Amino acid sequence: MNSLWSSEGAVAVLAMDYQNAIIKQYPASGAALRQAREVLDAARSAGVLVAYLVVRFRDGHPEISVNNKIFSAIKRAGGLLERSADSQIHDDVLPLGSEPVITKRRVGAFSTSELEHILRAHEVRHLILMGLTTSGVVLSTVRAAADLDYSIAVVSDACADGDAEVHRVLMEKIFPRQATVVTAQEVCSALRTVGTATIRSV
Repeated sequence: MNSLWSSEGAVAVLAMDYQNAIIKQYPASGAALRQAREVLDAARSAGVLVAYLVVRFRDGHPEISVNNKIFSAIKRAGGLLERSADSQIHDDVLPLGSEPVITKRRVGAFSTSELEHILRAHEVRHLILMGLTTSGVVLSTVRAAADLDYSIAVVSDACADGDAEVHRVLMEKIFPRQATVVTAQEVCSALRTVGTATIRSV
């Protein structure tokens, strides 16, 4: 596990799209939330940056094109508005007041968001990714993060998807090409045994 941090740079945990409306769509998300909470607690104890990503839109959804197949359906349904209850982060994984909550208008964590600026400010080079869904925000973020030369770990059991087979294929066949796929227990064990100063210099 320490090979996740085999070069200079800080570590950050990205908790992505753990929002009420999204969680309601996926029965498997309950188990993912429990594992995510364990990782969040371990990261906070280790002094590692935790950042949240949420997908939200202004009233009237002006950010959504009719050409966007996924989001145009959300617009028709009137979903994920900035101040609506369905767009809020689930109570089981709420951020602390000091942790950034970054709004995006598209699927991937880096797309249309301030994430890269925040990571640079904290000298982050190593990302621990978890979120909903595996074939949505997790896949898009793995691809973008790899292109930006981050080292990446994906927490398999803190992610979920509407299609269990898609989740399996991504975790076993696709993500390992650009990331290290780990369990929540493995991440927590590493975070509990490696202090922040060591993470920065391993």
